[in-house]
Amino acid sequence: MDFVKEMLEKAKSLQKKLVLPEGAEPRTIKAARLLVDEGLAASVTLLGLESEIRKIAAEEGVLLDGIEIVNPELSAHLEKYASQYHEMRKHKGMTGEQAKIDMAAPMRFGAMMVHLGDADGIVAGALHTTADVLRAGLAIIGTTPGIKTASSCFVMQTKDSSWGVDGALIFSDCAVVPDPSAEQLAEIALSAAQSCREFLNTEPKVAMLSFSTKGSGGEHQDIKKVQEAMALVKAKEPSLLADGELQADTALVPSISEKKAPGSPIMGKANTLVFPDLNSGNIGYKLVQRLGKAEAFGPFLQGFAKPISDLSRGASAEDIYITSAVTLARAK
Repeated sequence: MDFVKEMLEKAKSLQKKLVLPEGAEPRTIKAARLLVDEGLAASVTLLGLESEIRKIAAEEGVLLDGIEIVNPELSAHLEKYASQYHEMRKHKGMTGEQAKIDMAAPMRFGAMMVHLGDADGIVAGALHTTADVLRAGLAIIGTTPGIKTASSCFVMQTKDSSWGVDGALIFSDCAVVPDPSAEQLAEIALSAAQSCREFLNTEPKVAMLSFSTKGSGGEHQDIKKVQEAMALVKAKEPSLLADGELQADTALVPSISEKKAPGSPIMGKANTLVFPDLNSGNIGYKLVQRLGKAEAFGPFLQGFAKPISDLSRGASAEDIYITSAVTLARAK
């Protein structure tokens, strides 16, 4: 499976609208140029002060033909967006005046564009922190119905096609929730299952990972948490192929699954691995990436009502381009 190629092709076929709130950021401007040149979006909008964006683009030798530029402070949509934001947040003490101030900020303005359908997806993080991106997403775009927990996943592309889907697997959560409760872990699993459908184009086989398989580790509270999460997953989505708690080898190797978890619905052929906490998830994906020489794509945010993606502040223009393509490919 060539994950990047498939996401690029899907984005090109869907022709959705993308907003980039960090419009005056040089790498973002270069990524926008690539997206337009490759025909991956119906429109690409840079947010910020137009004179500043044009100045930086000229310094970088980037033409802005075909790229939309919007200054939130001067936008004809500002009043409408502020009114909508006030309505959404007034129960938390938001005033109309503060709503207008907040909406003039590109990150929130961009999130409102997505919420109201003026854009289909948003990518930020080259300048903003993950917390900034998550706050805007949770406050304005919101989470998928039935899901309260925003989380993340990586697409791990291994060199051995026998794993997952032609060598690709979903690892979750490796970047957002440090110590999820059983309820949060269940929602992470359901979101990861949806990410598997979107990214790997197949039905998920979800393994809830642990240091224990089917109670082999005793009554430790960490085991009980995974068991409780598994029960919640089954209650919320009974048809989902999922099992837990499972050790990693039981989840991935059929012969071991037959011995340790006979009758498992995923039969040792998991394509979606859900880690019990951020420690294990982050360590796990980096070990597979480095020792297994796998490609790690992400982290991609999941659980949101509409596509929103966070970037590393060290991201290259190429990274922003790929993340944007993935975001566009996720747009319904």
